[in-house]
Amino acid sequence: MSDMQGRHNAIMENRSRLMLTGVNDVESFDDKQITLYTQLGELVIKGEQLHVSEMSIESGELNVDGEISALIYGDKDRIKRLSFFGKLFR
Repeated sequence: MSDMQGRHNAIMENRSRLMLTGVNDVESFDDKQITLYTQLGELVIKGEQLHVSEMSIESGELNVDGEISALIYGDKDRIKRLSFFGKLFR
């Protein structure tokens, strides 16, 4: 197991900025909900005026700005294998 496999961090500042690491894939996003997959499973971010301000597929980092009201973690065993961008180019 590599050092980064199975690692995920979430840092929230004032419920208006969220910095995530260990992101594998972004399934969907709009201004009210972002669904993504981390190295530890599914994560749904809910709020208002949500905006993905930075995203790096290589480093697995994602930053979200907006009025964040909930972070909902799903099943740890449900880790998405094919990336959002991979699906676009299939």
